[in-house]
Amino acid sequence: MATVLVIGASKGIGRETVKQALKAGHKVRAMARSEVRILGRLDNLETVTGNALDPEAIERALQGVDVVIQTLGVSAGPEMILKPVRIFSDATRVLVPAMEASGVKRLICLTGFGAGDSRNRGGMLYNTAFHLFLGRAYDDKDRQEQIIQDSALDWVIARPGILTNMRHTGTYRVLPDPEDWRSGCISRANVADFLVKQIDDDTYLGQTPVLIE
Repeated sequence: MATVLVIGASKGIGRETVKQALKAGHKVRAMARSEVRILGRLDNLETVTGNALDPEAIERALQGVDVVIQTLGVSAGPEMILKPVRIFSDATRVLVPAMEASGVKRLICLTGFGAGDSRNRGGMLYNTAFHLFLGRAYDDKDRQEQIIQDSALDWVIARPGILTNMRHTGTYRVLPDPEDWRSGCISRANVADFLVKQIDDDTYLGQTPVLIE
């Protein structure tokens, strides 16, 4: 059993990660900017209200933690297309040195297919839509990934494909080899399944696997 800090825990993949980590028997500290109302009061669940950009909040949240799962997201909308996005890299610049200083070694980070060296691997139509609607966010995910890769942490960066709200099946493809990378869909619940399994599995340490179904 590990004590796991989930950052960005209030909805989507973060919320599903909390649920599945608890089911797997881990202790979970769920952190989000607004009040975290995830599953009510459950054994092994602690909720924390805090901003991922606040160094003091992050330092407090890391106390007694074994593993961090970072599942930050931004809401789709015109601002994401028109304005620079910095939340991913800024939060990671706070998190990584805090983890290094506190001795928390394992970071499991969610980015997405199209980040880093998986950019432009989805075919012409996918790549065109990607650059138009997600380019600014993924420019920042590139920076986020580089910060992690330059760190002294034991890290896994998960790059899921197009996200859906389909059910948790536990059946999906993990593609660590760049030659196999391609676009595809995957449910948020199955992404959470992968993130939780990395808590105590070293198979993908230091890798950036693409996840699709």
